[in-house]
Amino acid sequence: MRRCRAPKRQAIEREPFVPHSANLQRPLVRIHAAEITTDGSTRLHTSYIEGRLPHDLPTNNTHFIDDEVGYAGDLGFDSGSITEDIPCNAPLGKRKHFAADAPLLAWIPERQDFLDEMMRLNGRGSEGIGCQCGEVSPQFQCCDCFGVQMFCRACMLRNHAYLPLHRVEMWNGSFFQHITLKSLGVRIQLGHNSGDKCYNPVPSTGEDFIVIGLDGIHEIVLDFCGCASAQVRYKQLLCVRWYPATILEPRTAATFTVLQNFHLLSFKSKVSAYEFYHSLARRTDNSGLSKIKDRYSAFMRMVRQWRNLKQLGRAGRGHDPAGVDATAEGELAVLCPACPHPGKNLLPDWEEKPLFVRWKYALFVAIDANFRLKRKAVSCDTADPSLNLGCGYFVRDSVYKSYLADRATERQERSTCVSHNAVNAADVKSSRGLAATGVGTIDCARHDMKLPNGVGDLQKGERYINMDYIVCSALLALTMTMINISYDIACQWHKKLWNRMESMPECLRLPSECSLIRFFVPKFHIQAHIEKCRTNFSFNWSRYVGRTDGEAPERGWSNINRVASSTKEMGPGTRRDTLNDHFGDWNWKKVTALGRTMLKKIVEAVKWAREHSEALAELEKTIQPALIAEWKAEVEAWEEDNSCPNPFESRFSPVTQAAVRLELAKLEAQELQAGINVSLHTDVSPSGLITLGIDLEDQQARLRSKFADVSLHDTDKQKATLQTQVTSLQLRAVAPITAPTETPTDQKIAGYEWDLRYAQALDALDDVRSHLRLRSHIYMYKDKNIRGQAGSTRAKKIIDSVESRKQASVLKYRRTRNALLSLTSRLERCGWETVVRPLLNSDVRPMGDMERQGTGTISWIWLESHADNSCTENERVQDCVRLEWCKARARKHRWSEEVELLLEEMRRVLVFLKWQAAWWKGHETLRMVDSMPTQEGLTALWSGVPALIADGLDIMESGEADGPTIDAPPSSAVTDVL
Repeated sequence: MRRCRAPKRQAIEREPFVPHSANLQRPLVRIHAAEITTDGSTRLHTSYIEGRLPHDLPTNNTHFIDDEVGYAGDLGFDSGSITEDIPCNAPLGKRKHFAADAPLLAWIPERQDFLDEMMRLNGRGSEGIGCQCGEVSPQFQCCDCFGVQMFCRACMLRNHAYLPLHRVEMWNGSFFQHITLKSLGVRIQLGHNSGDKCYNPVPSTGEDFIVIGLDGIHEIVLDFCGCASAQVRYKQLLCVRWYPATILEPRTAATFTVLQNFHLLSFKSKVSAYEFYHSLARRTDNSGLSKIKDRYSAFMRMVRQWRNLKQLGRAGRGHDPAGVDATAEGELAVLCPACPHPGKNLLPDWEEKPLFVRWKYALFVAIDANFRLKRKAVSCDTADPSLNLGCGYFVRDSVYKSYLADRATERQERSTCVSHNAVNAADVKSSRGLAATGVGTIDCARHDMKLPNGVGDLQKGERYINMDYIVCSALLALTMTMINISYDIACQWHKKLWNRMESMPECLRLPSECSLIRFFVPKFHIQAHIEKCRTNFSFNWSRYVGRTDGEAPERGWSNINRVASSTKEMGPGTRRDTLNDHFGDWNWKKVTALGRTMLKKIVEAVKWAREHSEALAELEKTIQPALIAEWKAEVEAWEEDNSCPNPFESRFSPVTQAAVRLELAKLEAQELQAGINVSLHTDVSPSGLITLGIDLEDQQARLRSKFADVSLHDTDKQKATLQTQVTSLQLRAVAPITAPTETPTDQKIAGYEWDLRYAQALDALDDVRSHLRLRSHIYMYKDKNIRGQAGSTRAKKIIDSVESRKQASVLKYRRTRNALLSLTSRLERCGWETVVRPLLNSDVRPMGDMERQGTGTISWIWLESHADNSCTENERVQDCVRLEWCKARARKHRWSEEVELLLEEMRRVLVFLKWQAAWWKGHETLRMVDSMPTQEGLTALWSGVPALIADGLDIMESGEADGPTIDAPPSSAVTDVL
């Protein structure tokens, strides 16, 4: 919807599309006019006018013009213009929703006609129309053929002898009743072309064959060919695109069409095989009166085999003379074209480039675990083996379990950062009734794709021995020596990685001496870490990473978690094969969207690179060049060697209540030694007296909060006790910090209180930030891992508790700031208002998007604005400016790096696709078979894939969102396999 403005009238009045029958269909323009009624509400008038936009239409802002929406004939109107009044009190952006569905408005008056037609079709549809052979009273009708033609029995058998899955109904004089072609005597003959007679038909076992089709579950009579040249039975079924449930005496088959549809539906809607199969059963008979033979187990088996065969075909195993058994580990995975692959999309001499160029060829990966994808302790690998055996995304299970069994007694070291559950609870996570508590994965961090052999089951929690094996399995296959690893517990996991590497199987050890590996914490997770981790493991402050956020696995979990409810009930092999297939589809969708997503990213990156470059230039205009040169040298030294002082950390230690109390105690001890005594009490020092008052004040605030939350179910005695405690603390809190204003010690004591209050305010602000980080972390953990009413209720209680503590810290800060304002009138203190600012409700928010994406705004509470009060004001200001300059420089460099990295990735995508097209072309004569039809099928596939890749290259190179028009459609064999 566009606003109508005079300068844009020519753009709106485009030449209308002329249909074939211009005299029957007239183009319509839809016009919306907003009217303010007497009661203050808004009504939206929608008019449809034939032809072009009228030139006399008022150009005020209450008119909105849509593009041409169709033709009068399409909407069911004969002539004239149509006006519909649509009440619209919704925001302007939502009004299009109400006015856009003109075909629905046109259909509403015709509902009765639609219903009458459907009622008519419940009968024979027409009167006096006989069978095509002249039969006056035909009884049979096919539900799947075109039209409502009635047939006699002979014509029905003749026309449907080779349409065995069509649904047939018989008119019994009053209504149609469903019958089967089997009951009419139709027999299906395999092994011969249509119309050819078999001289040795062999009936299927029991004259009872079930075919699962897209329109239901069919019971038919089937004859196999028993001639001397006949193929085995399962091949006869495959020749007519029916997939057999077993190779020995098959009695059940599924059509290729139903398998293809379920395969695609399982990807898009995550429908389970159980739901899909039983929807077919209802499609066969929705009344529940007919007994339908259960073939669910057979259908599950066929689906699993179908998935595996599709993966093998896409990987080119059908063209390899070595066959299926020679499939290498990880070969069935869909590779990321944008990631670096030596020998495929990297320059031959990439390793010889200097570091300021070579960084663009580094591999970015992200590690994470998902505890939704658990599996119950049902079945075993012997009864339910995997068909992939490490050829896809899961590691080879037998070797993996052997490695874990040898290290089952190893205990994981505790976290020295915050109490990460992934670290501290890795050995104690409940696994009762579970064979796998979840999966650990390693993804491409920049393009959100699973890596080959980068998934493995977890038996307890997120233990290092599990994650080490999975990471090494994936990275060794990629043969990269420059790797950036993102992991939410990277600050702990990386510490003894190379020591643990010595106990890894030799074939999985990463070469530490020739590898440049850096470790990071994802941008969202890093806020839950301590301050040191937030600077040392930050993507924002480290060079040569662009705008990578490291959160790739999190984006993939929302897609795969929807299959968790079905895969947790599966056996080990079926579950791994199913998840392998879903991971492959996820990668394939990402590959097909690379052209659009990278175009969007590069446009955004160029914009932000320009804006942050200009922002840094504006900031540097206010700073002396000598200081900039000094700070730049410090940043570059830290980037070269992280053991150097971190320029993103404040040079002054933060002010805390404990530090101020200690400093005041030392000062009072020195005064007593010098014979100076300003104490108001013989047993308590002035600072101690003030500290006691502040502590009593905090206790009073907590009791007031508790008293405000008293439940209606609490007894009067409990309420009275709380009230007594509040009153007592009020009396106790007044005396200690009250001194006569005329006493000579008033100024000194007031100064003591001011120092303590200042430190108390900064402590309270730190508590607010800590609670905000904790709340964000709990929300993330809840969304990722907790399901069900009981778990959600417990999580909500924890969140409410954190919220309550956060609010208490906010009130404490405000109360302390008011005390500082009161003391300022008696003391000559200035400059503190820029540090202890007024804390509004809008200021109490998480870090926001600035730290993760470099966009948006950030609340002042997250700015590094307070430092040691003992330093001078100029030093504090200069340190704040230095920190802001370092961060502004980092933001500018990260966005500039992002532009370079995206251009390199776009180049790699095109080169990789060209390599892949050449790879498929090289399979042209790789395998030669004696069967001419089989050879023709192999040729059709390898001929079509390079053409399809070439079309994709044209789309990506053109930069068009929807791609150019393709003159010739790709090979049907190719589109079928993809």
